[in-house]
Amino acid sequence: MESVLGYHDAKALLAWQIELGATEAIGDAPVNRYELPDKSAKPAAETTPARAAPSVTPSPEPTVDPVAVAKSAAANAGSLESLRDALAAFPHCDLQRGARNLVFSDGTPGARVMIIGEAPGRDEDREGRPFVGRAGQLLDRMFAAIGLGRTPDRPEDGIYITNVLPWRPPQNRDPTADEIAMMRPFVARHVELANPDFVVLMGNISCDAGLEKRSITRLRGAWTTAYGKPALPMVHPAYLLRTPSAKREAWADLLSLQARLRGGA
Repeated sequence: MESVLGYHDAKALLAWQIELGATEAIGDAPVNRYELPDKSAKPAAETTPARAAPSVTPSPEPTVDPVAVAKSAAANAGSLESLRDALAAFPHCDLQRGARNLVFSDGTPGARVMIIGEAPGRDEDREGRPFVGRAGQLLDRMFAAIGLGRTPDRPEDGIYITNVLPWRPPQNRDPTADEIAMMRPFVARHVELANPDFVVLMGNISCDAGLEKRSITRLRGAWTTAYGKPALPMVHPAYLLRTPSAKREAWADLLSLQARLRGGA
């Protein structure tokens, strides 16, 4: 059997261990005396529950009215040059992103006759001038027949040409109603600055912008008022290229314009 340590023997053994330098009693679990204290450990700080931020409903961004912006920009243009600059800086018509050039005008500024076409095509977009393709060549022959041209010998025989849209629509599609509405203030200011005696509305889009009407085959040949000027709707030369039989009516319209220029009714 294992002997039981008595009181006096245990006390003597403990005294002997103290004399040897023991300062602590041996515990049940071993202790690593060489382990350094963990300096990264920090006492957990008392945290105060954060207050929830008050919910704020974001205010909607102001809606931009492109037509109102166009009216302001056009009204502030004091010359044809500044109107061209205003059009170039107008940011709300996406057509300009896909166009090569802004097609502003051609011919004689201040001419008695101002022709307003529809929109540039491929050739016009490339050259930056209106009516330079096949339709434009026919237009030049048509007006030359009554003694008018882009670069006449006499200023009174000149014509001044622009379009409703200064940028080419993709695939030569028709302009949308929104695109026409955005450009209408610029066209009106263009007519005001050019100050012609007569306006020729060439095609459906031009009639839409100037008269808010379409169906050029019914409107053509009947004098009306657009942009505060006497205006004559005519079919577009591109239509005449597709429908040569309509050239007789176009000739009648040109004679009507010539009579007005000569002071006739």
